[in-house]
Amino acid sequence: MHEDQVVGTLKRCGIDTVVSLPCDKNRRLTSELHLNFRTIDITREEDGVGICAGICLAGKRPVMSIQSSGLGNMMNALMSLTSLYEFPLPILASWRGVENETIPAQIPFNIGIEGMLRNYGVPSVAVRSADDLDLVYPAVKDAFDRNTAVVVLIAPSVWGEPPPQTVDFPSRRTFASLRYEREFPEPRLSRLEAIKAIESSVDDETVVVSNIGVPSKEVFACGDRPLNFYMLGSYTQATPIGLGIALSSSRRVVVIDGDGSLLGSSVLPVAAAESPPNLTILCLDNGTFGSTGNQLNPAYAVSDLELAAKAYGIEHTCTVNTSEGISSAVSKNKSMFVRALIRPGNSDSPNIPLDARTIKDRFIAAARRP
Repeated sequence: MHEDQVVGTLKRCGIDTVVSLPCDKNRRLTSELHLNFRTIDITREEDGVGICAGICLAGKRPVMSIQSSGLGNMMNALMSLTSLYEFPLPILASWRGVENETIPAQIPFNIGIEGMLRNYGVPSVAVRSADDLDLVYPAVKDAFDRNTAVVVLIAPSVWGEPPPQTVDFPSRRTFASLRYEREFPEPRLSRLEAIKAIESSVDDETVVVSNIGVPSKEVFACGDRPLNFYMLGSYTQATPIGLGIALSSSRRVVVIDGDGSLLGSSVLPVAAAESPPNLTILCLDNGTFGSTGNQLNPAYAVSDLELAAKAYGIEHTCTVNTSEGISSAVSKNKSMFVRALIRPGNSDSPNIPLDARTIKDRFIAAARRP
């Protein structure tokens, strides 16, 4: 099978983790990847960009395996995270819409993919037949040699007609019990005060990943440290980055995320499924899109993100509204989701005087030292 050739190529390139969202046309490859590599199954391609960035920060070598239509979902993250920070990211994309496509909805986006990638400066190679599979190795190698994203577009004919599905599904019978009645108190803390409580509760060896905009500026203002990974862009990617680090490292990882970001993300069920014991997700919930001027979002009076985390399967959760509550939650050395209710509003913390490459390089140096 040609799938075996790709698996062998990835092993030859030192790949240790596959981040996967499958396509009907590459189902045999997807099965082989699951058999041969640690695989993280995602539900939204842009979350995979952040997870792969976190895996790279921890010194591992990921590859993404997706359908080509997913490139449209992930382009902003690809530009503002992978490209800006210069992360390597090889992407194997099942190329839809261009070869005897029977689903009309696949055509309008996918027919222009090569041009889109050229416009954004993302290298790509086209694998149109099995004879072209030799192009996979130099493409993956190039991604790691030059710290860039490289897309390998693989036509469905390379794999031939996909076989009938013959999956032996395990029992789905489960039991769940939930009684949840809660009146939430008024928030007491500003975001800056909440971040101070977080920073005072983590030790020198703990990784802190902070959300874009004002939150990262406030984390920097509270005390810069090399193991802080500041996000300068990539809406919704803080928790995926932290998840990738936690899955690829033994270090404790604390993510300082926001309600707006998590409402726009599909990462919580992935975090629940993987459940790394060294990850704490702190949702600083002010019910607004804080960095854009504090416009109200559904978390202000409608959506309960702790309950959402429970529904997705995260076992240990809590809601707090004081510095003491934050410190107590952070001190628990277990996989947790913490909803910290805070007041809307931003401090006047200045911009972070570090560029993306500096943030990444000094983080890697600190994270990988013995």
